[in-house]
Amino acid sequence: MLPILASTIVINICLAQLRTFSVQQGNAMNLKLGSFRVPASSIPVIPLIFLCTLIPIYVLFFVPFIRKITHHPLGVTQLQRVGVGLVLSAISMTIVGFIEVKRRDQGRKDPSKPISLFWLSFQYAIFGIADMFTLVGLLEFFYREAPSTMKSLHSHLCPCHLVTS
Repeated sequence: MLPILASTIVINICLAQLRTFSVQQGNAMNLKLGSFRVPASSIPVIPLIFLCTLIPIYVLFFVPFIRKITHHPLGVTQLQRVGVGLVLSAISMTIVGFIEVKRRDQGRKDPSKPISLFWLSFQYAIFGIADMFTLVGLLEFFYREAPSTMKSLHSHLCPCHLVTS
């Protein structure tokens, strides 16, 4: 089980980047939404919003749909979910690179008109989906694969991947 937990280092790196660099990046962007000024430090709430809205959609619609295709009781295996989450976190970091290039180029072209802070929402949205797949997959994997005498310990390993970042 520890190699599975160790594989989540990828998502931990992405999470650390989103908590630090993206907020710092946001401070150099246009923080206005109409007449309201949005603090850059509030943008990390986007993955949480996606988690809260997508988990019910995932459980109610995606799992039954994919279950019909795969004939697997869970739709996909727990490790496939973790894998999808890790791939999506890499995609999220690719988007980070593209947005940073766009931000930098706009800053060089016209420093008085920075791009909007909400360009960062793309990377946060993809990361929210990645986090959903990874967390759900890890929770189910640790709970289902752990011996009955160690279920509590193993199900508590899942949040450890969040603490390490």
